[in-house]
Amino acid sequence: MVVMVLGILATIAYATVGQSYKQKAYYTRAIAELNAMGNAADAGDAALLRIETRGAVLTVGLNRPAKRNALNDGIILALRDCFSAIPEEIGAVVIHGVGDHFSSGLDLSELTERDATEGLVHSQMWHRVFDRIQYCRVPVIAALKGAVIGGGLELACAAHIRVAEPSAYFALPEGQRGIFVGGGGSVRLPRLIGVPRMADMMLTGRVYSATEGSAYGFSQYLTEAEGALPKALELAERVAANAPLTNFAVLQALPMIAEANPHTGLLMESLMATVA
Repeated sequence: MVVMVLGILATIAYATVGQSYKQKAYYTRAIAELNAMGNAADAGDAALLRIETRGAVLTVGLNRPAKRNALNDGIILALRDCFSAIPEEIGAVVIHGVGDHFSSGLDLSELTERDATEGLVHSQMWHRVFDRIQYCRVPVIAALKGAVIGGGLELACAAHIRVAEPSAYFALPEGQRGIFVGGGGSVRLPRLIGVPRMADMMLTGRVYSATEGSAYGFSQYLTEAEGALPKALELAERVAANAPLTNFAVLQALPMIAEANPHTGLLMESLMATVA
């Protein structure tokens, strides 16, 4: 396994940079372009996200309803800024889509051609942002409706609890578009539904309904029509009232314990039980 990973990394390095000074130049240029995008988006961040405070709950609405909340670099960087500065008094976050859809995924109208190194850096930027959600200091609950597609599904997978209403549907159309997931979906989604089911979605374009999604692990809750956001808010208020250290243990330690070998996992459990 180690040899295989090293071989893949070596192939990427050879194909994309060739020489170390070229690698540095490409990487510097890619980072500069992403930072420029972030600076350009600053003025529009308020429009890209609808952020509200309801007691100890912060609601974060993806606010591009005319484009079914398609994700571009501006909205991704706005999410980065939002989840980098969660106020201390906030105990939970609800992320949802403004309008009829959660998110239709990558905004293909803004897709630009990148060389391999720039593509790598761009994907890693999405990874860092979604990591901020997964490893947020407070629980994050996603309220899902309408399209939960591609990058939108990857974003939902970064949340800790997913609540869907009957209009929600789940798809990964990357195979038909000639692209691959780049927002952490290949890591997070198989842990929810399994590799075979994800492979089927990408290869055949299979779409899962909200009812199927609840049964197969896309979401933990299925509500009545237009009930996802109210249910997510109800759950958020409940978990925000938990002891902060207990929430921390569930969010940060539990996933590591589940993937550790049994002896390490049991030791970590004992340590968390001692301090929580």
